[in-house]
Amino acid sequence: MQNKLRTLWNEDASAVNAWLGIPSTVTAEIVSRQGFDAITIDLQHGINDYSSAVPMLQAMSASDATPMVRVPWLEPGIIMKLLDAGALGVICPMINTPADAERFVRYCRYAPDGDRSFGPVRAGLVHGPAYARQANESIISLAMIETAQALGDVAEIARTAGLTGVYIGPADLGLSLGYEPKLDQTEPVVVDAIKRILEAAKHAGIKAGIHCLAPAYAKEMLESGFDLVTLGTDIRMFTAAYVNAMQELRASP
Repeated sequence: MQNKLRTLWNEDASAVNAWLGIPSTVTAEIVSRQGFDAITIDLQHGINDYSSAVPMLQAMSASDATPMVRVPWLEPGIIMKLLDAGALGVICPMINTPADAERFVRYCRYAPDGDRSFGPVRAGLVHGPAYARQANESIISLAMIETAQALGDVAEIARTAGLTGVYIGPADLGLSLGYEPKLDQTEPVVVDAIKRILEAAKHAGIKAGIHCLAPAYAKEMLESGFDLVTLGTDIRMFTAAYVNAMQELRASP
């Protein structure tokens, strides 16, 4: 059972993640061929649902990038269905308390370590006959830290047994702290909060990820010690490419 992120992290290497909000197998396949270490299908703020996510996972399967999903909420049904569909990592939004984090981990794991129901219809097909035996240790669980409440409990959240790591949502974190909701945060208070979350993860011995926009900012986050950075979104990159092309075309000679 191959999980590229696990392999990289076991080697103390960092990783770059892509983000898919467009419900398209074509764009999913294109992105999967660009050398990302992981690719996340967004079912929270993206335009995806379960019905679009499954064929996107299929389109990505020729790549060795770790297939991940961001679920809409901390709800066991959708987490388990997406794991059964073949996702090897789950990012869960709005994990605000240690109890939230504990429930999240249990939803991702089979008994006796968790509450996940057994029925890996596609996961067993694509990840091999050892899936059931290896899933608990292979599946990646990333709890989103993106509120002032979560920030206050971040040390205890990071110590949750079985949790792979934390993942910072900078826009909601900034908004919760009274600042502009944006990805590449520069406000000192928000920057300090990001550092605090990173330090909590390192102290607990788990991984830390963050969503970024500009490649330069993503590189800065990797240099500061993050184990995973997400580079923008397909929607933002698609839009920026068209905007730049039209600006160049319309520019005065």
